[in-house]
Order: sequence, then C-alpha cells, then structure tokens
Amino acid sequence: MGKKSLSRMKHLYPSETFVGYVSSSKSPLKTLRMVALAVVLTTCSVLSAQLTIKVTAVPMNTPAGANIYAAGSFNNWNPADANRLLTPLGNGKYMITINPAPGQVEFKFTRGSWASVEGNIGGLTQPSHKIYYNGQPKTVEVVILSWPDLLSGNGPGIGQVGGSINVLDENYFIPQLNRTRRIWTYLPPDYAVNPNKRYPVLYMQDGQNLFDPTSTTSDWKIDEAMNALATTGDPGCIIVGIDNGGSHKNDEYSPWTTASYGGGQGAEYVNFIVSTLKPYIDNNYLTLSDRDHTGIMGSSMGGLISMYALIEHQETFSKAGIFSPTFSFNDTKMAEYIASKGKLNDVRVFFLAGGLEPNYIGTGVEIVYEAMLTAGFDISEMNISNPADGEHSEWFWGREFPSAYSWLFKEDQASVSSSELANEVFTLQAYPNPSTNWVQLKGNDLDQLMMVRITGMDGRVWHDAFQLGSQSISTSNLPKGAFSITISDLSGRSRAVQMIHV
Repeated sequence: MGKKSLSRMKHLYPSETFVGYVSSSKSPLKTLRMVALAVVLTTCSVLSAQLTIKVTAVPMNTPAGANIYAAGSFNNWNPADANRLLTPLGNGKYMITINPAPGQVEFKFTRGSWASVEGNIGGLTQPSHKIYYNGQPKTVEVVILSWPDLLSGNGPGIGQVGGSINVLDENYFIPQLNRTRRIWTYLPPDYAVNPNKRYPVLYMQDGQNLFDPTSTTSDWKIDEAMNALATTGDPGCIIVGIDNGGSHKNDEYSPWTTASYGGGQGAEYVNFIVSTLKPYIDNNYLTLSDRDHTGIMGSSMGGLISMYALIEHQETFSKAGIFSPTFSFNDTKMAEYIASKGKLNDVRVFFLAGGLEPNYIGTGVEIVYEAMLTAGFDISEMNISNPADGEHSEWFWGREFPSAYSWLFKEDQASVSSSELANEVFTLQAYPNPSTNWVQLKGNDLDQLMMVRITGMDGRVWHDAFQLGSQSISTSNLPKGAFSITISDLSGRSRAVQMIHV
C-alpha cells in the first residue's frame, strides 16, 4: 500500500487513528491488517479508561474536608495514592475514574492510611469491593458504611454503642412526588456478626426527630431504646426513618386536602414507601420482608399517615404505632375511610394519646377505634395507652416507644420457657364489650384482691378501687367512648384491656 492508498483510507475513515504508513515492500493485505490492528488497540486503550466509581453516601462522622482514596488491585493497594484521590461532589458523594486492566477489580476506601480504612455497617472489617470489568465504559455505585477508627471513644458520630445509625441517603429520590428526602437506618447490635439472621422492619415518619438530638430540642432516642431492649433479649428490628418534607409535610402526611392546611399527597407518599423504599430496603438489608414482620409508626401528622398506610396497604403492613394522631386534620374522613375499606387482614395497632394533649387527640383516637370495630377488626388487635402526664412532644413519644414496640412486635420476641410463661402471661377480656351499665372481667387468676382502674382517653380516671378481679363493675356513670381497664395484683403484675361504652 503506497502513500496514495493510505491517504485514501484517511479520507474514507477520518475519525480513525493511523500511525504513519508502512513501506510498500509489505503486501497490501498484511499492511491493511496491521493498520486495522492499530485502530483496534487504540480504540481499546481509550475505552479502558472508563471505569467510574461513585460513592453515593459516607458515614455521618466523616470528618469535614477529609480526603478519601481508592486502594486496590490497580495501584498495588496503596492507601494514600495521590492519583487515586476521590473527587468530592457535595452532599456526601464522591467519584473517581480509573483505568484498570480488564478482569476482576478489587478495592477499598481509606482516609489516607490502612489505620483509617472503611468498615462494614457494624464498624468491623469491610471485605473488598469486587466488580468484573470487561474493558467497556462502566459506572458502579458504592456506599462507605463506617470508619472503624472513629467508632471508639466519644467521636463525632452518633449512636455508636450497640446498634448502628446511618444515613442511607441525604437525597433519596421520591419518584411519586419528584422530590428527595434523607433516609436513616438503625441496625441491631448483632447485625454485622450474624449474616444468616433476618430482622423485622419498622418504617417511621419524622426521621430527623428519631435519633439525632441536634435536629430538635428533644429526639425520640430510638437507638438508645432499641439498644436497651437488646440487652433484655429482644431479637432486634431494623428501623427506617424517613425525614418529613418540611414545607411539604402536611401535603405528604394527609391523603385528603383541607382548605386551610393543604394535604392531598398522602397516597403518593405512602406509595413511595411501599413501592420504592421498601423494595430497596428488602434488596439491600437482612430483612423479613413479609407483612407479618413489617410495621409503620408516626406521631401527630405522622400518626395520621401511618394509620392510612396500614389500612390502605394491609397486604404490606401488619402493625402500626399511632402516637398522638391529628385525625381531626381531616375531620372524620379517616374513620369514614376505615369503615368503608374494611378489614382485609389481621393487624396490630398501638394507639397513644396523652392526658395533657388537646382534647381532639383523644377524641380522634376514640372515633377511629370505633370505626375499626365497625370495619370488622377485633378489640384484641388494638391497644390504647393514655398516660395522664403525656404531652404532644418527642420526649413523651420516645418514653412510650419501648412499650409500643414490644406490644407490636411481641410475636418476634425471644421465647421463654413454659414455666416462665405460666407465671408471666395472663388472659384478660371485658364482658360485655361494648358495655352499657356494667362490665365484668374474665381471665385467669382473677379471684383475688386487685387494683382495678378504668381510664378514659383524656386520662381521666373513672374507677380506681381494690376489689376482686372478677367482680362486676358499674359503668352507668361513664360517657360514651373508649376506655382502658387496667388490673394489678398484689405482686405488681399488670394487664390491660380496652372497652367501648355505649
């Protein structure tokens, strides 16, 4: 092939790279093969520089301005290679593009030394990230779960004792609403050491108020509560906290609109939890994904939307913690909705209303309770708690959380021996229920002197006396509504049952 032939090839293939020309003493066919090989090699060289690694989230206690490096099979595992320094993108995101040889690529992230290498979700050794790279342009996303060197002592992290708290994503996309939201996770203390174990999941509203005392004047202290329960034998639960939407909060936490306060996006928000977030959690965490092990919880407006989620998606949720719900936001629509939807599956609902809260809180719970009975739910599926000192506040909800959680997830709790069971578990029913003029308690070990107390949803005590547990009680002085009957024997063991008075 002469210079003219090569010139014609450049004209026909202007985008290709040709390195000089070959002497005409070579055969035309051989020359063409050599040129084609040069083109292929050059093209492969360009493509091989296309492995992009994106870090989508880092631990909350990552020091401000920290340098993060990639160390791996592509740089002899150098933990402080200046050529492998990740580029910060903001909001806890980083990226780097490297040019490894095709094949399996292994790497870890460090902050400049092996003493500051990344860890797993429990703060232990993180296995190497492994991907297969075929030489073609490729982008992978990873999450840095922890920095073990920062988890000892009183470092800047939160929730470092017992279970672990992590921000799954500062800007998790909500396709149903075209918005983003911060998502938190709490993982039980043994999560990182028992890969064969699976955990129930509780989805909670107002995520910024659950774990972090810097977010509000008082947080729920969910991590402290769950860690304390773990020491008593509780098998653990994954908690997923979803930040509220700020100015969009009322819109997202109510399925129905109001003229003065907004609303109307609750169905889309709940669909986000059910159709987008839950599948992600189930695919990436050690979950028990069936409805029997999935719950939802919230307070105030978060209680309203959690109630809606339970009833609308009975195929997804089997339990709900409804704390100080503002059902009055939509007048009586929640009760009407429950009655029309009906019971599709067994559920467990823990209602909480404090005695010092506005009257509409307790009244709303009472109306919804009655609507659930109308819809076909049994009184055994509901638990109403109304501490007299309860206020509309995080400290109150956090204090009552362990009791609510234990009741909702009691089927997941560690089993006890039959002898312990005989001593600790009692049956209790109220008959007739609803009551009119009198009520009698039925169950085991009632033929003894007990403290019997009847309390209304507003915290008012209507009956408080020592009597035989099986003795009939006059209810003719009670107003219509929902009440809690609590009995305590002389050893201090207590049990409670709900009653409706008509």
